[in-house]
Amino acid sequence: MVEFVSRRIVAIGEAMIEMAPDGANMFRFAYAGDTFNTAWHMAHLLGVAASVAFVTRVGIDGLSGRFVEELRADGFDTAVISRDSTRTMGLYVIELDGVERSFHYWRKDSAAAHLADDPAELSVAMSGADLIHVSGITLAILPENGRRTLLDAVARARDAGAVVSFDPNVRPRLWASPEHARQSIQDMLALSDIVLPSFDDEAALWGDKSPADTIARIEAEGGKEIIVKNGAHAITFAAGNESGEMATPKVAMIRDTTGAGDAFNAGYLAARIGGMTLRDAVPFGQQLSAEVLRHPGARAPKEALGRLLTLHRDAKLGRMFADPRSTTPK
Repeated sequence: MVEFVSRRIVAIGEAMIEMAPDGANMFRFAYAGDTFNTAWHMAHLLGVAASVAFVTRVGIDGLSGRFVEELRADGFDTAVISRDSTRTMGLYVIELDGVERSFHYWRKDSAAAHLADDPAELSVAMSGADLIHVSGITLAILPENGRRTLLDAVARARDAGAVVSFDPNVRPRLWASPEHARQSIQDMLALSDIVLPSFDDEAALWGDKSPADTIARIEAEGGKEIIVKNGAHAITFAAGNESGEMATPKVAMIRDTTGAGDAFNAGYLAARIGGMTLRDAVPFGQQLSAEVLRHPGARAPKEALGRLLTLHRDAKLGRMFADPRSTTPK
């Protein structure tokens, strides 16, 4: 089972401008991206008990500047965000069919694809990390040399004591081929301590027939903490000698499924960093995921996080959630 010593969290990846449906013919502007969503929720759950940094690259335009300022106001370490004078942030629009979503992307000139261009800068950004969080999308948006630079930097940080969490989060359109995706993901799995896959992704890319197959395949890489998400179905897990399933509670009033898995990752990792067992951390991740499902877009409103924190600010979780960041809307 993974053990944490300090609480410096470094997430690495792409943040995009998000346009999410919010009423008839209306869209809500926000920033989102899988590892960013996870980092943002963790920052608000752990509050001043953790230092959270999001390693990315953005432009020098107004929307990029607004993103950096919002993170600074939310207490993030923004020194690790690099700026690009020739590129900007990508954009995506969510299209809903009921509560299920599809996405339309504009990311060809995304500055985040160059977040690993400077090996020294990347190593400094990971310095002193207790937890490093990476996803398959992070790997997929990088050119081959950038991907290798990232893997090398993660390996050095892990050797220095960082715990590495990885959500394979497979997006086929970002990869040149399934073979390329499998090899790159396999390289990252070899460096990971906590793996947070979604079963539908794993079945599509690897041909897994069940979540148990996913766990068996990943366990072949060595001892890891593996939590397999499966939509509304049960969570399947394995870590050391502990394995099993935990039912996923039914969620009422679902509005949008965007970012639900990222939110689960955030709740689970925050709970583990706070000292909770795997069996207690899974339900907490499920509760945070449910909050995201009830709201448009990939991130829960701060007031919803405030209610969740209030619910859990008891003797068991008090030391983790004692001094949260502000959860009032900006």
